[in-house]
Amino acid sequence: MSRVWNAGPAVRPFLALGRRRNILVSDTGHDVPFRIENYPYADSYGRETVTFVRTFPRDRFDATMVYDPARGQVLDYLGTHQHIAVPLDLSVDERGGLVIRSGPQRLLEGPLAVRLPAAATGTAVVSEHFDERTGRFRIAVTVCHPWLGRIFGYWGSFTVSYVNVAEHGVPASVRPRREEARL
Repeated sequence: MSRVWNAGPAVRPFLALGRRRNILVSDTGHDVPFRIENYPYADSYGRETVTFVRTFPRDRFDATMVYDPARGQVLDYLGTHQHIAVPLDLSVDERGGLVIRSGPQRLLEGPLAVRLPAAATGTAVVSEHFDERTGRFRIAVTVCHPWLGRIFGYWGSFTVSYVNVAEHGVPASVRPRREEARL
């Protein structure tokens, strides 16, 4: 990534907490090495699922997206144990790129399934498109807090290689340790 940043001391405790289950990234800097692994598969509930595992030098941010036909929207389960669930709004920008906006987050831990207050969360906006000129995908992520403003983000570019999932399977390393069906 060309740049990975956060809002500094005010958010570092939250970033450190999120790191424990691969939810937030505490790395910062310029020209930060980055790898993203996306694999489609059917999860243990039979849902079409896509992994989004982003690996930075010290951190990893895991998410699995599923389509919820009852709600007509994509849900993002964050972390190794899918204990944060977030509905997503997807749209297309003027370049033909994908724009993802996160909705209200829910904590799913044991029997708990509670909506987290806005003061304890952030709203993410992800913009991704293919740059024909460079032959690379470009991505920009910004997370904002309702009181603190912009608290975390990264932007840069990456190339892709495609793996035949039917032939090679989905690596266990990109699957969550626990799957969740609640929102």
